[in-house]
Parts: sequence; C-alpha cells; structure tokens
Amino acid sequence: MAVRTGWAGNFYEDFEVGDVYRHAAGRTVTETDNIWFTLLTCNMNLNHIDVQYAGRTEFGRSLFNSGMTLAIVNGLTVADISDNAVANLGWDEIRLPAPVFVGDTLYAESTILAKRPSKSRPYAGIVHVATRGFTQKDTTVITFTRTAMIYTRAGSPKPGVRPDGS
Repeated sequence: MAVRTGWAGNFYEDFEVGDVYRHAAGRTVTETDNIWFTLLTCNMNLNHIDVQYAGRTEFGRSLFNSGMTLAIVNGLTVADISDNAVANLGWDEIRLPAPVFVGDTLYAESTILAKRPSKSRPYAGIVHVATRGFTQKDTTVITFTRTAMIYTRAGSPKPGVRPDGS
C-alpha cells in the first residue's frame, strides 16, 4: 500500500498573477458565532446583541458581526493562499457591500494580483491577493486585498515538502 502525502498548500512558486482560486469550503454562520464574537470583542452595537432592537431597523433582524465576517472569509482562503505563510503583512481596502445574517453560508474566491521575491528573506516571496466573500445566493458581502509573505517550497520548514525530501 502506498503512503501519500496530503495537501501541503501552495508555496510562493505555485502562484501566478491572474490565477483565481474558488475556495472549496463554505461556512454557515450561526447565532452563537455572532453573540460570542460580539461579546468577545466588546462590540456593544445593539444590531448584534438585541433581537428586539434589530427587528426595528431597516434590516428587520440582527446583523452578523462584520469583524467575524472578515475572519471567516479570510479563514476560508487559508488552505489555498496562506497555509504556507511566514506572516500576513496586511489587509487593505475592506468593503462590506451587503449585510450578512445568521443562517447565511459564506464562500470565498481569491485572485492573485501580484507576487515578487522577498527582499529580506531568500526563502520566501510576497503575494498580493484580492478576495471576495459571498453568500449562498452569490451576493458579495465583503471584498478585501491581502498581502502575505509565503515560503518557497525549498525554504519551507514543513517536513516532506522540500525538493530534497527533507
């Protein structure tokens, strides 16, 4: 029987400008997610924690916390984009064009905008990505760009992924 190495994620050299990644996993958001994240971050906006108040707003129900929307959508991209990151370097241009509600399922897709070798770390490169988060109805609910420093395959500390097998 063969022993197979599982998915090790993309390395710097795997990315090409213009590539689009439709990330495989989706994530349905729950009331528990909304309440816990809202309380954990000390966000006391009544749209997230008071159903009666939220019911009287233009949305007619509680809004899902946008900070958690960013965290989930970014998380959905990790297996393809930053599983081999040395570090995230920044998020920019975060936009929230439509609300998210409890029960929505979030999905993500990312486009590689740019890449270059790192000037300070020969074992890594810099990758700039645009991500769109959307719901089960294909409604775009968040967009952002992200820059991450990604290991090269030869520079990776992960066992079994280097060209020499180490």
